[in-house]
Amino acid sequence: MFSVTPSINSDIANIAPGFRAISILVKAAPVIRPEVGEIALKQACKMVSAGAPEWAESHLAAWAEVFKHFGAKPKRTPCSAEALRKRVLRDGDMPGIDPVVDLYNAISLRYAIPVGGENLAAYVGTPRLTLADGNELFDTVKEGQPAYESPEPGEVVWRDDIGVTCRRWNWRQGTRTRLSVESQQMWFILESLPEMPLTALQDAGEMLIKGLQDMMPEAEIQQKLIGFFPTTSPQPRL
Repeated sequence: MFSVTPSINSDIANIAPGFRAISILVKAAPVIRPEVGEIALKQACKMVSAGAPEWAESHLAAWAEVFKHFGAKPKRTPCSAEALRKRVLRDGDMPGIDPVVDLYNAISLRYAIPVGGENLAAYVGTPRLTLADGNELFDTVKEGQPAYESPEPGEVVWRDDIGVTCRRWNWRQGTRTRLSVESQQMWFILESLPEMPLTALQDAGEMLIKGLQDMMPEAEIQQKLIGFFPTTSPQPRL
C-alpha cells in the first residue's frame, strides 16, 4: 500500500485557523457493486431536500467567509459543497456521473462538506494546500477544448510539483488528476471548519470508506486526520 501525507502551508492557519480534514488513500480493487454510488447519491439528495444536515447553513457560510479572506467571491465561485447543495435544492436531485464520483458527491451533500476525489497516479509529488504565486498552470476546459489558466496571486490552491490541481481551495478541480472508477490509486480529501462538528467530519470519512468497501470489497484504505487543532484539546478520534 502506498503512503501519502498531504502538506498544508502554515499561512493557511491565518485564513482558516480551525481548518481540519480527513485524507483517505485507496488502492482500488475490482468494482463488484457499482450501484453503491448512485444509491448513496439518491439518498443524499432526499436528505438535502429535507433540510439536513442541521449545520449546513453555518458551515457553508463559514466557507464563504474563508473564501473572502483570500480574495475569492463566494457568490460567483462558491465552495464545492455549496454549489452541489444549491443544485439539488433547485432541481431536487442530481444525475449519476461515475460510481466513485457519485459516492463522494453523496458524502458532500449529506454532510454539507467539500469533498475532493483525485487520481493520485496522475500526481507528481505530494498534494499540498498552499497560496498561489499566480504563475502556476491549471489545466481546465473552455468551450469544450483543453485550456490552461493561472490562479490569482494569494489564492488558496491544491497543487503538486507540476501545477494546480484544484483552484480556490475546493471550487474547481483540474482535468489532469480527475478521478473515475477506473483509477487504481485514489485520494480523497474531506475538508471542514469548526462550524461542522468534528464528530460529523469523522462520520463522513467513515461513511465514505464504508461505501468504497461495499463497492470494491478488496480495496485497501488508509485515513489520516490533518489540520490545525488547539494544543489544549483532547486528541481527536479517527
